[in-house]
Parts: sequence; structure tokens; C-alpha cells
Amino acid sequence: MSVGEAILRAVLVLVGFLVLPLVVGQSEHKVMAHMQGRLGPMEAGGFHGWAQLVADGVKFVQKEDIVPRAADGKIFRIAPVLAIVSYLAALAVIPLSPDLVGADVPASLVWVLAVGGVGTVGTLLAGWSSGNKYALLGAMRAAASLISYEVALILAAASFAIAAGSLSLAGIAHAWTPWWLIWQLPAAFVLLAAGTAELQRVPFDTPVADAEIVMGPYTEYTGLRFALFLLAEYAGIVVLSLLIAVLWLGGWTGPFDAHIGWLWTVLKAAIIVFVIIWMRVSWPRVRVDQLQRFTWLVLVPIALVQLLITAAGVVLWQ
Repeated sequence: MSVGEAILRAVLVLVGFLVLPLVVGQSEHKVMAHMQGRLGPMEAGGFHGWAQLVADGVKFVQKEDIVPRAADGKIFRIAPVLAIVSYLAALAVIPLSPDLVGADVPASLVWVLAVGGVGTVGTLLAGWSSGNKYALLGAMRAAASLISYEVALILAAASFAIAAGSLSLAGIAHAWTPWWLIWQLPAAFVLLAAGTAELQRVPFDTPVADAEIVMGPYTEYTGLRFALFLLAEYAGIVVLSLLIAVLWLGGWTGPFDAHIGWLWTVLKAAIIVFVIIWMRVSWPRVRVDQLQRFTWLVLVPIALVQLLITAAGVVLWQ
């Protein structure tokens, strides 16, 4: 790869990283508004209030950046950056098509799982450094969620890797067949549930439960730093949706010209995004004990059984 091509790919990944989370955020606001019958702001920018998210971003930029006196200033400032950069590193290796990927690295699935968990570490640092009891409690909940759901997430991803005989996301997508929609359905369910929990999204948002602990790890954050945590959440949704689209839905595989394969990947990811938003609208927040019970008594056993089924299928049919 030439230097110019590497720079172009880096720019494309950065532009996508800045644009896609905003599109997801705007979509969530509008989808939730229609599902719940409360349309909210509809005037900003004209059609359907499309610029409301831009207005909210300007509002965050104008707010005062406050660092509490009791906080560990350096860690407090670094945490939001760490949370969002981890998803940028993950997005860089997820292929939209065979030729459209920021960095085609070996074992890209391992890379995504490794750096994706760093975002939760940013949340842990934010709560630990804030000098606030609610933030600390939220950070401990986030840490417990990371430890628990990371196990289920890795086991589910391993099922796809075993089925394809590859740790490369591109290799897994190339090995995909329509039979995977049924064969790997349990693994896809675990991947979606565990990934949503790691993003601390409803119904797994006990680390930031506003009714219990104000805003959890983000209680002391204001202005642009708080906005970075919100942007990191939407960036995480983009990464999770693209990952499921590549692993379970075949990525760029579609009925038409292969040159628009990237569009199939994006459309499949958009379906997963809608499901994640739908979950937020449909289910209430679970308790902390229910959060732990769900992963250890439901997701992990399903993932282990799926590993056995996948291994048996590989031995018998491949």
C-alpha cells in the first residue's frame, strides 16, 4: 500500500467515524419519538428537525468545562478521549467490502474485541477519577459489566471464527453462507445482547441509571467532555452493528453488483442499529443483580452450547 493510499484510507475512516455516530444519534431521536408518540423538536433545520442534533452539539461546546476540585484532573480529562478513540481503532479494521477497509490486518476480529473493551475502561476511569460517590458506584457497575459480558462476547465471536476457520473479519465474511443465519443465530443473539450491555444501553444501563445514581460515571462531566461520552456511545453502536453485519449477515454479500457491496454492509448494519434502538424503547432497565444473572445463567451457557454445535458442524460438514 502506498503512502497516499494509506492517508486516503485513514481520512475515510475518520470521516466515517465522525459522521456515522451522528447519523445514528439523529436516527435514535426520531425513531424513539415516533415509537413513543412524542415528536419533540421538529423545526431546527427545516424538514423533520434534522439539524436538532447539530444544535445540541453547539450547545455542548458552549457550556463551561468544569473539573471538580476533588477529581484527579489528568485522568478526568483523558477518560472521554480514551472512550471514543477505542471505537475509532475498532472501526478502522472492519471491512465494508473486500476493497474498502481502513486497515486490513490479520486477526482483525481479535483486534476489534480487544480495543472495543477499552471504551468501558474509559468509563471506569471517569467514575474513579471524579471524586464523586455516584460516579464511583457507576464505575464499579461498569467494571462488573465489562468483566461479565466480555466473556459472553468473546465466546460468541469465537463461534463465528471457528465456523469460518479464520480470525480475519474479511475471511469470515468470505466463508459466510446463508445457512449461517440459522446455524449461528444463537451466537448472533449473544453478540447483540452482550455488545449492548458493554455499551451500557437500555435495558443494561445500570452503570448510568439516572434514577438511582444521577448519571453514574458521567455525573461530574459537563460541556464537550460529556458530549464525547455520548458520541462514544453512538460510535460503539456503529462498531457493534457493523461487526454483527459482517459476522452473521455476510457483510457485503448481496444479490446485485459486487461493486456496491459496501452498501449491503451499511444497510445490514442499519437494521441492527434499528433493533438496538427498538430495545431501548421496548424494555425497562434491569436491576444490577439481574444484569449479572442474565450473562452468567443465560448468555454464557448459550454461547458455550453454540461453540459445541459449531465445532460439531465443522467436523461433520466441512
